[in-house]
Amino acid sequence: KLHSDLDKGVGTVKYTLSGDGAGTVFTIDETTGDIHAIRSLDREEKPFYTLRAQAVDVDTKKPLEPESEFIIKVQDINDNEPKFLDGPYVASVPEMSPVGAYVLQVKATDADDPTYGNSARVVYSILQGQPYFSIDPKTGVIRTALPNMDREVKEQYQVLIQAKDMGGQLGGLAGTTTVNITLTDVNDNPPRFPKSIFHLKVPETSHVGSAIGRIRAVDPDFGKNAEIEYNIVPGDGGNLFDITTDEYTQEGVIKLKKPLDFETKKAYTFKVEASNLHLDHRFHSVGPFKDTATVKINVLDMDEPPVFSKPLYTMEVYEDTPVGTIIGAVTAQDLDAGSSSVRYFMDWKNDVDSYFTIDATEGTIATNELLDRESTAQYNFSIIASKVSNPLLTSKVNVIINVLDVNEFPPEISVPYETSVCENAKPGQVIQTITAADKDLSPAGQRFSFKLSSEASNKPNFTVHDYRNNTAGIETRRNGYSRRQQELYFLPVVIEDSSYPVQSSTNTLTIRVCRCDSDGTIQSCNVEAIFLPVGLSTGALIAILLCIVILLVIVVLYVALRRQKKKDTLMTSKEDIRDNVIHYDDEGGGEEDTQAFDIGALRNPKVIEDNKIRRDIKPDTLRFTRHRPPAEDNTDIRDFINQRLQENDVDPSAPPYDSLATYAYEGNGSVAESLSSIDSLTTEADQDYDYLSDWGPRFKILADMFGEESYNPDKVT
Repeated sequence: KLHSDLDKGVGTVKYTLSGDGAGTVFTIDETTGDIHAIRSLDREEKPFYTLRAQAVDVDTKKPLEPESEFIIKVQDINDNEPKFLDGPYVASVPEMSPVGAYVLQVKATDADDPTYGNSARVVYSILQGQPYFSIDPKTGVIRTALPNMDREVKEQYQVLIQAKDMGGQLGGLAGTTTVNITLTDVNDNPPRFPKSIFHLKVPETSHVGSAIGRIRAVDPDFGKNAEIEYNIVPGDGGNLFDITTDEYTQEGVIKLKKPLDFETKKAYTFKVEASNLHLDHRFHSVGPFKDTATVKINVLDMDEPPVFSKPLYTMEVYEDTPVGTIIGAVTAQDLDAGSSSVRYFMDWKNDVDSYFTIDATEGTIATNELLDRESTAQYNFSIIASKVSNPLLTSKVNVIINVLDVNEFPPEISVPYETSVCENAKPGQVIQTITAADKDLSPAGQRFSFKLSSEASNKPNFTVHDYRNNTAGIETRRNGYSRRQQELYFLPVVIEDSSYPVQSSTNTLTIRVCRCDSDGTIQSCNVEAIFLPVGLSTGALIAILLCIVILLVIVVLYVALRRQKKKDTLMTSKEDIRDNVIHYDDEGGGEEDTQAFDIGALRNPKVIEDNKIRRDIKPDTLRFTRHRPPAEDNTDIRDFINQRLQENDVDPSAPPYDSLATYAYEGNGSVAESLSSIDSLTTEADQDYDYLSDWGPRFKILADMFGEESYNPDKVT
C-alpha cells in the first residue's frame, strides 16, 4: 500500500506505478494506493521486482511528491522437488571388492531457496539395491555393502536412489534416479577341463603340421582373464605332437609334429596342462590356476603308398660305360598289413631321363645311352613306386648319378705364352714358367710331368725343368743368343698326366730373341732391332718413310688430274652432240640447211661406217656388230634408207623410234622429196600406204591403220 501525506482522502491525489512487472504482474489502485498481484509469482523464475511509485494532483497532473523506488521480494515456498540432472547413471566396480569400495557419487539439485528454511536441504537414500550397496545421505557417494560379490554369480545390478528435500522430513518433496552398476571381471577362477580324459582318432596318413584334434578347458572369467595357454606335459608320445591355443575359441589345437605309422605304434597317451596367462596375485592363495587332462590318441590303419629305403639315392658310373650296364638299384616296400608288390617306373620330365632305364620289378637302374662326362657330369631324376594292389598310391624318390671321368684327353699348356730370351742371357736362366690343363676331371693327387721331346733334347739351346708341382720352367743352356743369326726358336715340350691310361701331348713354345740391357730388361723385339746394327737410327727410318709417303701422294694427285681432264673433254663432246640433236627442231631447207647438222656424214661411206653406233641415245646393252658393204657414192638415197631400216629392224638394241641422225635429210633436191605434209594430196584416198607393210614389223601397226581403213568423204573437213 502506498500513501502520501498530502492525501486527505478527498480524491485529489492519484497514485501511479512503473517498473518491473507494472501493469502485467502488479497493479495499483489510483485512489487508495493499494498494490495487488494480478498473477501467480514464481521465485525460481524471478525472485524480486523493482518498482517506482508517484503521487500526482488529479486536476493539475503535477507530482505532489518526488518519485520513490521500492523492491518487492518473492518469498520462497517448497514447491520444487530435488532433481538428478545427470541421471540415469552407469557405474562399475571390480568383483570381489571389499565392503565400502567406492562405486559412484550422485548429486541432486533443488531449485528452492537454500537460504530460506529447509526447502533446498536434500537427503539421499536407497530405495532398491540393498543389501549390495549403500549411499551416504549427505554426499550421495555409493559404496559396496557386501564383500566378495562374484561376477560369475551376478554381473548387473540396478540401484534406485532417492533425493528428498526438507531434510528428509515428512512433507518434503522427493526425486529419484537409477544407477546401473556392473561388476567387472578379475582373474579369480582357474581354467578347468570338463573331463579328465580326451580320446582322439587319427589316420596314419595325416600330414605333419596338420590339426588332428581339439580339447577345451573352461574358464568362467572374461576377456584376458579367460585366456588359456596349453602345454603338453613331457612323457609318452608327447614328442610327436604339439598343441597351440585358438585365440578366438580358447581351444587347444593338437597338431602332428612327426609322421604316424600304424604298423610301428597304434596308440599314444600324454597329458595336457591348461593355465591362465594373466594371473592376479590377490588370488594366489586360492590355489594353482591350472588344470591337467589326459589325451589318448588311437592311430587308424590306412592304405599307404610304398616307402623307399632311402630318402635319396646317389650312384656313380664311368663315362662310356656300355649300354645296358646296371649301375644301382632302388628299393621300396609296402609296410601295410597286406604287403602288396611294388612296381617301379621313371618320372619322365625331359630328354635327360632317356639316358637310363629301370626294371619295373627289381628296381635296378641301367644305362640306356653312352654317357659323356664332358657333356653332362651329373644326372638328377625321379623314380616312382606304386602298389600293385592300388596303383593310385605312389611315392617318389630322387636319384643322383655322377658320371666318373675316364682319362681320354691329354694335358695341354693352359694359356698361349709369349716367351722371349735376351741376347745376353746366361746359361741356367729361367725365361718362362708354364702350367698345364686337362679337359678330364682330374682326381685328387693327379700330377703333370714336363720334358723336352726327343728331337729337341740334343739341341744346346734350351731345356725344361719340371718343378713337380704341375709347373715347369724353361731355362737357357748357352751363353748368349744372336738375333741376327736366328730370331725365333721353336721348343717342343711333352706334357704327360698321371691317370690311367697315360695321356700326353707335345706343345711347341715359340721363343723370340730380344735386345736387352745389362739388367735383363727387354728393350726391343721388333724389326728395328735388326736395322740398328747397320747404322740407321730411328730418325732416319722416319725420314725415309715420310719421303715414300710424299711420292705416293704426288703420283695419286697426278693420276687424278689426268682422269679429270679426260672426263671434262668427253663431257664437252657429249654436250655438243646433245646440243645438236636438241636444237635441230625445224624442217625445210633440205641440202641448204647445213648449219645444224653435218650432212657429210650421210654421204661419206667411211664416215657412216665409223659412226655406225648412234650418238643420240646411250645403249643399255652391248650392241651387236653390224656388217654391211660400203655404199657407193651414187647410191640412191631410197635404197640407203631401206638398208638402214633393215639394219635397225634386226638390231635388238636400237630404240623404237627414228632420229634425225638415222633418217638423213629431206627437202628440195632430195631423192625422197619433201616429207612435209604441206604439199600432200587434198584427200587421203590419193595416197597409197601399202609400202608401209614392206618396212618391217616395227611399222606393222601403222600399216594396219592406214592400209585397211577405207576412205569416207564425209569425214574430210
